Amino acid sequence: MTDTRHTKVLVLGGGVGGYVAALRAAQLGLDTVLVEGGRLGGTCLIRGCIPSKALIHAADRFADAANGAGLGIGGGAPTLDLAKTIAWKDGIVDQLNSGVAGLLARAKVTVVAGWANFSDAKTCTVDTAGGPVTLTADHVILAAGSEAVPLPALPFGGKVISSTEALNISSLPRHLAVIGAGYIGLELGIAFRKLGAEVTIVETAERILPRYDMQLTRPVRRWLDRHKVTLHLAARVTGIDGEERLTVRTAKDEQLTIAADKILVTAGRRPRTDGWGLAAMGLDMAGPFVKIDDQCRTAMKNVWAIGDLVGEPMLAHKASAQGAMVAEIIAGHRRHFDPASVAAICFTEPEIVSAGLSPDEATAAGEEVVTGMFPFSASGRALTLEAADDGGFVRIVARKSDQRVLGVQAVGRGVAELAGEFAHALAMGAVLDDIAGTIHVHPTLGEAVGEAALLALGRGLHV
Repeated sequence: MTDTRHTKVLVLGGGVGGYVAALRAAQLGLDTVLVEGGRLGGTCLIRGCIPSKALIHAADRFADAANGAGLGIGGGAPTLDLAKTIAWKDGIVDQLNSGVAGLLARAKVTVVAGWANFSDAKTCTVDTAGGPVTLTADHVILAAGSEAVPLPALPFGGKVISSTEALNISSLPRHLAVIGAGYIGLELGIAFRKLGAEVTIVETAERILPRYDMQLTRPVRRWLDRHKVTLHLAARVTGIDGEERLTVRTAKDEQLTIAADKILVTAGRRPRTDGWGLAAMGLDMAGPFVKIDDQCRTAMKNVWAIGDLVGEPMLAHKASAQGAMVAEIIAGHRRHFDPASVAAICFTEPEIVSAGLSPDEATAAGEEVVTGMFPFSASGRALTLEAADDGGFVRIVARKSDQRVLGVQAVGRGVAELAGEFAHALAMGAVLDDIAGTIHVHPTLGEAVGEAALLALGRGLHV
């Protein structure tokens, strides 16, 4: 016999969008049920953001230990036990997974573990370990997330892996081939190169990180060249030959074979729209994504969609912001989502942060702009971090007429921690004087933000 239950808010998916939506709804006094078929935390916590940054940190520690001679640090070459590194990473994931479960329990969110299948927009049946459970709701929040995209010529399996498998490798591949020079491919490719693997990257575009302008990506390209990462740009993967070698058609229309222990495919991600009854819900689509308005409403009354399911940017913090917003709208608050203040980070070497419009994007939108760019070569803190000679900088883009900040970008070691200030400036509608007039602590990398604003105002002090 099927157990049936009605709730005010039903959340599909326990990733960072879904569990935040459930927590906020419960805080607001709404009876809330969250359905999750895997582990709480979703892609970001379990098999994406958190484990990848843990591996990147371990790679940085390994590389720093191997390259400390210039600082007078010796002691011999470091050794690597990758299985122990992965176990340490898994411990972090387990801790955060338990933390999410605890937060939901304290908020009195009912968590139903199992795979849901919707029969209409407000009704789903969940296949749980104890039998089927039917749930109906006044409001449904869809937070199903996304999944890695395989290539037709390279289906996943054997030596062909996605980022999920790459984060669980127990022994270091001698040679890693990476398909895709976007942020996922470069983050993992650089980490494995630091750990000692030979790395080859194949990209269909003519340059790395094609979504970012060349000023930002040039320092990353310089690192790849300096560390002998092989790049094949404007190249196309054609498959695997009889000897399990990767076959590539180069920019010169030549056939190339690459022998690799593992082939990591990072060709992008797609919304997870299969397997839970989307077709039965009567929603409008925008290409592969669920179509929403600026409040995350779908075409069906009181059905909402958030996160990777609704399109770019596919970022965890975007999903969390949308989830909290939807819960508040359901509770009667007046809210809407403004993607202009969502910053994106590439945890490459060096790191890249981008929020708002680049100079080219602002010009293409019809804006007349001024820019200020402060190099880390003039930053005392960057010098102490050995981060002054990699071409890093902070750049501010502002409208010329009223000095309203339209975008802030940076590239350099440690700049990920500046992303909050960039997003804050855009969210508050800051003008250049707001940033230039803020006293930035010395010595920090954040001083470069204030200096960039001064340069845009024509009042630069330290360059």
